[in-house]
Amino acid sequence: MSRLGITGLDPVLEKDLLAGMDQVESLLRSHILGEYPFVVETSRHLVEAGGKRLRPMLTLLASHFGDATRREVIEAAVVCELTHLATLYHDDVMDEAPKRRGVESANKRWDNSIAILTGDYLFAKTSRLLAGLGPDAVRLHAITFERLVIGQICETQGRTPGLTLLEHYLKVVADKTGSLIAASAHYGAQMSGADQQTIEILSAYGEKIGVVFQLADDIIDIASTTFESGKTPGTDLREGVPTLVTLFILDSQDPADAELKKLLSAPITDEAVVESTLTTLRGHKALQQARELVESYAADAVALLAPLPDGPAKSALVELSNAVITRTS
Repeated sequence: MSRLGITGLDPVLEKDLLAGMDQVESLLRSHILGEYPFVVETSRHLVEAGGKRLRPMLTLLASHFGDATRREVIEAAVVCELTHLATLYHDDVMDEAPKRRGVESANKRWDNSIAILTGDYLFAKTSRLLAGLGPDAVRLHAITFERLVIGQICETQGRTPGLTLLEHYLKVVADKTGSLIAASAHYGAQMSGADQQTIEILSAYGEKIGVVFQLADDIIDIASTTFESGKTPGTDLREGVPTLVTLFILDSQDPADAELKKLLSAPITDEAVVESTLTTLRGHKALQQARELVESYAADAVALLAPLPDGPAKSALVELSNAVITRTS
């Protein structure tokens, strides 16, 4: 498998993507610099912790449907990653998370105020870089940021009237995760000079694949016995966070699920109960239902690519979708 996590990458495309990601990392690190050393230190905290860098990679991939050598492509990729990083600082405060990407979270290392202000600082740095990309790019970012905030509010507020728990959750995931990944693909195509139809196709693909990645992590949190999702299996059960597998059960009308529904409706604090619940969920039909839904979303994402010209970039996007399915098997 490629260092980028995509199998069967064309060697030339892989070389270009790796070179592009090196430029992204360089600009990402240099752009957060400022005259206040402490702010630079807190900003570097998550930058240095790494991560999948899915958003900038998708920006680079989408740029191969136009002129991928344009400097604006790299800047747009950094805009997407900086925005993502900024939201993580805020998320950790709201979730009271002790760790992020395997390191102590900023709110735990310093305090909530520092974490929130660091996120704000990164948003400011994002805006400064974004301003040079033109009004259309600024407008897209504003729309995306609005969706990110709305998604977080809807998640915090609880189920939307008229929607099932699962429908509400899928909408939250589309706004909180799908919107920025859609923007990442949109920026790559737009900044490379691709035509409008290509931009729209790649943006729609990005949203689908963004939802798929989040739902896949939900499944891994239940099905995996390793730290594949970046967190301890069963974390969502301990925190009482409803996710894809548990929501199928919480929406179930089957009397046989009554006790399990009651158990899943609150945080599970006893480790022995967490382990026994994981065992139950791994054998429950809801896990297969979740896998089938992820496969459906991934297939929809691939179908959207049909009008695009065949070539290494399109093949890479198809393989990216396939990689998600492999993660949940």
